[in-house]
Amino acid sequence: MSTIDSYHVAAKYYDAAYATMRDLVDAPFYVELAKERGGPVLEIGCGTGRVLLPTAREGIEIHGVDNSGPMLATLKENLAKEDPAVRGRVTLHAGDMREFRLNRKFPLVTIPFRPMQHMFTIADQLRALTSAAAHVAEGGVLAFDVFYPRFEVLMLGIGEERLEAEWSPPSDPETVIRRYFRKDLVDKIAQTYSLTFIFRNYRNGQLTAEETDTLKMSYYTYPHLRVLFMLAGLEPVAEYGSFARTPLDNSAQEMIFLLRPVR
Repeated sequence: MSTIDSYHVAAKYYDAAYATMRDLVDAPFYVELAKERGGPVLEIGCGTGRVLLPTAREGIEIHGVDNSGPMLATLKENLAKEDPAVRGRVTLHAGDMREFRLNRKFPLVTIPFRPMQHMFTIADQLRALTSAAAHVAEGGVLAFDVFYPRFEVLMLGIGEERLEAEWSPPSDPETVIRRYFRKDLVDKIAQTYSLTFIFRNYRNGQLTAEETDTLKMSYYTYPHLRVLFMLAGLEPVAEYGSFARTPLDNSAQEMIFLLRPVR
């Protein structure tokens, strides 16, 4: 399958930006889940390997699927730096999460860090879940997360730039890179919003380069997801409101699901 040019700019900044976000705790959740369920694992939306590589380092065979050429290219660069044993556990596939088929099943299929929020219509959301479910082995589970929508802040700050991350490349410590995001549009009917990421490079306090990338995301309500599960032939095994496996209730920040196909 072919790749697309999404994340063309963001891919080269992706790992460094998210490495600065100390509250990003999803990777240990998925790695621990992989250790509990055993391999091999199928990760849909593997990106640059932020979750995939730690899983492989734990001795678990893992297959990664993504449709972004730039993200897969970065993952291949990251993988080349790993020990041969880690590289030997990883198989990569270029594919659209709505339609790919690997003709094999896995005890654990994951969609970590919100790729489901890149599905913008009911039809695409259902196709993505159905495609994932087709790869779940007997007794296996599908795990994924989306954020718990905060409707009280959804319409706030449209058009405002906000600093989200700052770092210096190890190869050039005198350069400072800052990632800003700007919420451009909220569509309450379609349940989507659009962002622009702005990457600014500074040296000696002077702006030396600026690049932008856009992102569109959907958001879900709990009943919306439960209907999708029913249509896709899935039923919940567990539901969590955080990556610490706290209950999915009104204090939740995330909606995390473990699902099994209804046989």
